[in-house]
Amino acid sequence: MSTSNAARSAEHPIDIQFLNRWSPRAFTEETIPESTLLTFFEAARWAPSSYNSQPWRFAYARRGTEHWTRFLEYLNDFNRSWAQHAAAVVIVLSKDNFTPPGATAEVPAVTHSFDTGSAWAYFALQASLSGWHTHGMAGIERDKIRQGLAVPDGYSIEAAVAVGRLGDKSLLPEQLQVREVPSPRKPVAEFAGEGRFVP
Repeated sequence: MSTSNAARSAEHPIDIQFLNRWSPRAFTEETIPESTLLTFFEAARWAPSSYNSQPWRFAYARRGTEHWTRFLEYLNDFNRSWAQHAAAVVIVLSKDNFTPPGATAEVPAVTHSFDTGSAWAYFALQASLSGWHTHGMAGIERDKIRQGLAVPDGYSIEAAVAVGRLGDKSLLPEQLQVREVPSPRKPVAEFAGEGRFVP
């Protein structure tokens, strides 16, 4: 059994990095060097994808740059209230179509979201290994993002990610302070079954 210093335990042996990674909302307002952030994108680059199509796309803004305020506006009010203290905001997108090997025309990429999820997971794990934290967000302003980033048709706006150094949870609203702990997970038996679907 693997156990982390965050009181998480695995049912089966895994690397401790999977238990140590979690998604806080309290950040320190520390800035992040672009070279550090690019290391996280380098990890994402090596994620698996169908036909090696690599459908993921990332747009980002770092605290203290000219793009920061605009990217905060891409988050809904709730997420902006805490993510404004992060070091970076990343918008995650995926390309809906691809050209298969040997073909000349694009076809629907039925796994574009699945593959992009792999890239985001690699990004998050590299950030965690580097002493940073990430928090994925579904609560975003998709129309604003499409217009503000001039995202053409054929690309899906998947999510946003806040990146930062772990901060003092007492700075969060009281209702969020109680949630500022690494969350548990369902037992493996509740989602994986040999030879059967687990509802």
